[in-house]
Amino acid sequence: MPCDGCMGRGNLSTGATTEFLLLGFSELLHLRLLLFLIFLIVHLLTLAGNTMIFVAVVMEPSRPPMLFFLCQLSAIELCYTLVIVPKALLSLAAAGGSPISFLGCAAQMHLFVALGGAECLLLAAMAYDRYVAICHPLRYAAALSEGLCRRLALACGLAASAPALGLTAAVFRLPFCRSRRIDHFFCDVPAVLHLACTQSYSAELPLLGACVLLLLLPFLLILASYVCIAAALLRITSPGGRGKAFSTCISHLAITLLHYGCATFIYIRPKSSYSPARDKVVSLVYTNITPLMYPLIYSLRNKEIRGILRKMMRRNSLGELG
Repeated sequence: MPCDGCMGRGNLSTGATTEFLLLGFSELLHLRLLLFLIFLIVHLLTLAGNTMIFVAVVMEPSRPPMLFFLCQLSAIELCYTLVIVPKALLSLAAAGGSPISFLGCAAQMHLFVALGGAECLLLAAMAYDRYVAICHPLRYAAALSEGLCRRLALACGLAASAPALGLTAAVFRLPFCRSRRIDHFFCDVPAVLHLACTQSYSAELPLLGACVLLLLLPFLLILASYVCIAAALLRITSPGGRGKAFSTCISHLAITLLHYGCATFIYIRPKSSYSPARDKVVSLVYTNITPLMYPLIYSLRNKEIRGILRKMMRRNSLGELG
């Protein structure tokens, strides 16, 4: 049902919709400086942690598949934070919010959804890696060759880009109401959908379709992998062997739960339950805290990563002494 002051479907050619205003945390003016410093410190730590893992794995001559996928995950997290956080920092620096162009908002939404979807698919590939390593250890090297890993990583990116593009096009073809104030710190899908002048549930169908392809399908693949892993672990008679095999999955499980917990809360629900304040808090965790947690989880739990980081620091120390 159209409302008064709606913008037409030709949003790209409508001068009134050439710019949105990201309100960010403008309701917390007295905490703006503190929030800016926290955002900045977390952002720098996230960049440093993911860059360190990415560089360490790239410099390693022999990389098992899990490390290859971890390298891709760190690259995604680097891009992810660079797409979201700088604009969020600008919205905190400006008292009245940060303006963003119509095309800039669409580009940010597309990149955010594509990178998030690629991460879900990559987590499914990492679950398959754990399945092969535990259930078929003798075939591990042949089943997950370097060429297959590269093709899987490329497929994750391409398979996420198409639904993300379709979802972004569908959202920005909707008629928007007169208000162009997005009550969020980036162009998230629910926040922009909230501005649409439509009461029809058909506006939510592209989001539902993207959730099925980028959230539900990878989750089912991860679940199937871990059901097979659990069955294989039950057949291991030695408690020590069972614990050692399961310990290789803990890091991946922790990251999967963090990623899917936040994503499910934000996106798999009707538009009527949208709450700007609640969404901003969950999105803050989703886009700032979880990318920081990933390198910490893997560097603490993964012996190979710890070994590579120690070798890298040793090489740097020797280089400084030389």
